[in-house]
Amino acid sequence: AATKLASAEKLMYFCTDQLGLEQDFEQKQMPDGKLPVDGFLLCVDVSRGMNRNFDEQLKFVSNLYNQLAKTKKPVVVVLTKCDEGVERYIRDAHAFALGKKNLQVVETSARSNVNVDLAFSTLVQLVDKSRGKAKIIPYFEALKQQSQQIAAAKDKYEWLVSRIVKSHHEAWPNVSRKMQPAPEYQDYVYLEGTQKAKKLFLQHVQRLKQEHIERRRKVYLALLPQALDALVPDLDEIDHLSRAKAEKLLEAKPDFLKWFVVLEETPWDATSHVDNVDNERIPFDLLETPAAEQLYEAHLEKLRNERKRAEMRRAFRENLETSPFVTPGKPWEEARSFIMNEDFYLWLEESVYMDIYGKHQKQLIDRAKEDFQELLLEYSELFYELELDAKPSKEKMGVIQEVLGEEQRFKALQKLQAERDALILKHIHFVYHPTKETCPSCAACVDARVEQLLGSRFIRQHRNNPSVDSNIDRINLVILGKDGLARELANEIRALCTNDDKYVIEGKMYELALRPIEGNVRLPVNAFQTPTFQPHGCLCLYNSKESLSYVVESIEKSRESTVGRRDGHLAQLPLTLILVNKRGGGDAGGETLQSLIQQGQQIASKLQCVFLDPASAGIGYGRNINEKQIGQVLKGLLDAKRNLNLVVGSTPGLKDASDGADLRVVMCLMCGDPVSADEVLLPILQAQPCRPAPGGGAAVL
Repeated sequence: AATKLASAEKLMYFCTDQLGLEQDFEQKQMPDGKLPVDGFLLCVDVSRGMNRNFDEQLKFVSNLYNQLAKTKKPVVVVLTKCDEGVERYIRDAHAFALGKKNLQVVETSARSNVNVDLAFSTLVQLVDKSRGKAKIIPYFEALKQQSQQIAAAKDKYEWLVSRIVKSHHEAWPNVSRKMQPAPEYQDYVYLEGTQKAKKLFLQHVQRLKQEHIERRRKVYLALLPQALDALVPDLDEIDHLSRAKAEKLLEAKPDFLKWFVVLEETPWDATSHVDNVDNERIPFDLLETPAAEQLYEAHLEKLRNERKRAEMRRAFRENLETSPFVTPGKPWEEARSFIMNEDFYLWLEESVYMDIYGKHQKQLIDRAKEDFQELLLEYSELFYELELDAKPSKEKMGVIQEVLGEEQRFKALQKLQAERDALILKHIHFVYHPTKETCPSCAACVDARVEQLLGSRFIRQHRNNPSVDSNIDRINLVILGKDGLARELANEIRALCTNDDKYVIEGKMYELALRPIEGNVRLPVNAFQTPTFQPHGCLCLYNSKESLSYVVESIEKSRESTVGRRDGHLAQLPLTLILVNKRGGGDAGGETLQSLIQQGQQIASKLQCVFLDPASAGIGYGRNINEKQIGQVLKGLLDAKRNLNLVVGSTPGLKDASDGADLRVVMCLMCGDPVSADEVLLPILQAQPCRPAPGGGAAVL
């Protein structure tokens, strides 16, 4: 209770923790001489102390206060350790202060740093009356304010840490130096201290590390199914293996190290491999984790399901092949109820079965068409009495169908009557025009195969010596037109040719090859270009809006077929659009000559081709183009052919590249194998075939 103290040459201390460590802290001595005491803080411990009676303590505090009161100096009662305070002790201490005149009480907690400054500022105000009076706040209210202040400062500090620290490799000394100028760091350290600031930093770094590990884990787990698919795609290999044996099997695979890495230390997330982002191989010990085990089981289940689905597809195909209800052309809707069961629906979508059914139907239809074509060949005598234009009447078609009607091969196409009739018409066309282009075997035609074989096995001399090109005087012309227009014009042009299909242009003889097309140009039989026919130009005929539409669609389809091919010949093929007569003359369907001409001119402009109409030709409507027009068109195509320097090969005149001698090559019509003339000469003379003819008939070479 002394009001004057003397403590010469002694050090001031801020904390008892500094005792014995004076050299590690700032050394500040007490002033020389006597120190006057201006006031007193009377501290009362309100926590529950061991072996201590609070009532005894309060008596001691009362006696002490009586001594302090004699000094006439201000006194403030400070209740300490209120964070562990006993409510009765706090109440008794307040009661003690109320019994004294103007004795103020401040509830504090040094551990929580609550109201410590308030205790000193309250005493200072009592010493210096000129200062404003401090408002005394109860402990719990002050604690709430303190908590809110600390929480706000913590949020700001954590934001600062997250903005500065982006890697889990950062160290506290470097980061703390960066953050020292920031008020967020200063405020939090002032309230909570450096150790708590460091603790929050370490928590943030640990969180960054865990996030990094989790990202790597996701990368590895995403790659694991691909690794399993590549290393163990066969269910029989792993279906009955234990996990340990399955892992040994993986290690034995040749490509194991392409997908996995075996680390010397484990677990993988505690090694440096986790930071090697350039190495995406899966740590082998990752397979021991629950997530990897689930992926392995999912791989097994996927393989089992794939096998089951494959079995369902196979069973469905077998069901199709054995079912008497599946016939060529039968729609899926009609056949579904006869061939589907619950197991099929359980394992695969209906669209999968529809796709299988569609492919099976295609095979059935192709096979039925081949059988029907054989049937037509067997009944060839039915078609010999038709007119030369190969257009059977309804009565004749009825006779043909009546004769063939009892044949099973005829009935097989009952649901495809339109295609069956088309096959009959195509066969009739072949009977009267037996060429490679009209052959029912299409690309398998022996004539075409012979030319392909010769063209692929022997070297031509065209490019070295253009003068020997036997094809320079040949014109290959496509005539495009539906409803008989192409055939009619082809016949008219042939009538102008000599007996050996030669045509005179400007006094010079040219070999003229015509290819009339009236059907779908995407079919091989109607293609503009074949292995033996490369067109030099195309005459496009129309006499109605419908036939004009057919021409446009056919040209577009033909050009589409050349996309992506090395030769762009068809895309640049010279075209001539011609308006020809309508059968019977006059207008049809409201179409006038003028409207057809306008439509033709628009299409010609779109296709960038020549347009001919009756007026420009100098002929009346109702007649086809005349011989002069035909000659002009052919001359234009010949000029275009020369400008493009097209070289089109043919088999006549083929020469050996070594000695120039004529080559003699024979292809067996039975087996299709090529042989040299010397090898086949004796069998020809002896009429010995490569193999017997089918059905015991006459052998054919």
